[in-house]
Amino acid sequence: MKRRQAWLGGLMLGLLLVAGGQALWLWLDRPIERVSIRGDWDYVDADYLRTQLAPVVEDSQWLSADLGALRQRALRIGWLNEVRITREWPNALVFELVEQTPVARWNDDFLLNAEGEAFAFAPMEAPKGLPDMAGPSGSSKEVLDYYHQLTPHFAGLDLRLTQLRLEPRGAWRLQLNDSTWVMLGRRQHQVRLARLNASWQRELSRLSERIRYIDLRYPNGVAVAWHGESEFDVQKE
Repeated sequence: MKRRQAWLGGLMLGLLLVAGGQALWLWLDRPIERVSIRGDWDYVDADYLRTQLAPVVEDSQWLSADLGALRQRALRIGWLNEVRITREWPNALVFELVEQTPVARWNDDFLLNAEGEAFAFAPMEAPKGLPDMAGPSGSSKEVLDYYHQLTPHFAGLDLRLTQLRLEPRGAWRLQLNDSTWVMLGRRQHQVRLARLNASWQRELSRLSERIRYIDLRYPNGVAVAWHGESEFDVQKE
């Protein structure tokens, strides 16, 4: 009899603990009433981030919220590169946010980060002074990598590479100093760039303000289109 009473007592205690735990859980699992955001940002502001995060946490409960799922949803906000979320007593979530660092424009409506990953910048404005790049879907890293290869070459000629574009069929074209276009084509890039280097140092640099574009897709020289003229002058080597 005593053993049975002890067993019943233990069962009742366990049921009370379970019931108490459920009551405590329900008491703690209240709606989220406050969202704090932390971080240092150069391109976005707190008002923009609050507006973007509001639908992410909408209808979430403080204790039962899946922080991993909330993080993945928050990372869909274009300007965010990293998100960390913690709970703060009694009913708040804290978002620690790291913004993207843009290094280039991409296909007009996007920016690229240093890894060549594209992200949408709207409704924020794109930063000024970034190089402008374009290419087919999935080519952003390739274009950015080639930009980094070409930049030192043109810096040696005291030129800035301001635009770089990869055409759908694989041809490259680029713009120097926000003015002169260069048609590089699909093949023999090193040979063609060496030809441009020689022509630029020999003659073209002093005529740069007159140049509309330079076509390097010739076997033995470069073709130059001048502002106000429709004919090419082929500079033979």
